[in-house]
Amino acid sequence: MAATESPISMIQVGQLAAVRISAADGAQATVALFGAHLLSWKTADGRERIFCSARSALDGSKAIRGGMPVIFPQFNQRGDGPRHGFARLSTWRLIGDGIGSDGAYAEFGLAPGDVPAALAQAWPHIFQLRLRFTLQGGQLDIEFNVRNSGTAPFPFGVALHTYYDVGQLDAARVDGLQRMRYTDPAPASAVQDAAALTFTEKLDRIYQAPAELTLHTADAALRLQQQGYNEWVVWNPGAEDAAALADLEDDEYLRFVCIEPARVDQQLLDAGAEWTGRHSIRC
Repeated sequence: MAATESPISMIQVGQLAAVRISAADGAQATVALFGAHLLSWKTADGRERIFCSARSALDGSKAIRGGMPVIFPQFNQRGDGPRHGFARLSTWRLIGDGIGSDGAYAEFGLAPGDVPAALAQAWPHIFQLRLRFTLQGGQLDIEFNVRNSGTAPFPFGVALHTYYDVGQLDAARVDGLQRMRYTDPAPASAVQDAAALTFTEKLDRIYQAPAELTLHTADAALRLQQQGYNEWVVWNPGAEDAAALADLEDDEYLRFVCIEPARVDQQLLDAGAEWTGRHSIRC
């Protein structure tokens, strides 16, 4: 790829405008402007590493099921606004792209004027969000920057709710969580004794944040790293909950595992201050 050639192209996915990022070695990532939502990441060998449901709405009418939903300014119901916040339901702007020393990138921005009015009323703060995807070789880096542009502190939580295509659920395992404390929907906490986390039924846990995990899928090992976040959230709905989700085929839960870097509890960001979270996925 020539140094002056743009690494991005504008495409349509369903009814959504999207940006395709292409690396010199053939790796590609696709990000919808709706939600700055990663829909696809194919490594240079052409293998898809991200799961999206065949029944997901791709028309902007509701949150996308699969990919990498951007959770802001609250995780789940840990705040006063809509569940998982408004970032995944807002249309972001492409604010930059190019080829740097660390690979091909596209950067997206969101400001209060980009948020649908009904959602903005629940969180009336002045902010700037930047989300940058950088693609090189077998690696995808995501940098998430939050800036408080107002004159008073505001609280926020954040997560990148990534659905990984594991091929088959019974082949998936996660290394790096042994002796880590976690909570599940019950308020009590526990410590993982097993060397590897495997998936045999519904699982929904929030772990303390070791800097690095490894997700083993049916055909690859993905090294997951984070900086700036506090937790890892690990989730699979299991058969019963999957059947209750209208935008998920009943058996699709057997194809994915969600692992997300997160700050699940809202924390204050001072006026004029910034927060940056970094997440790296290496195949």
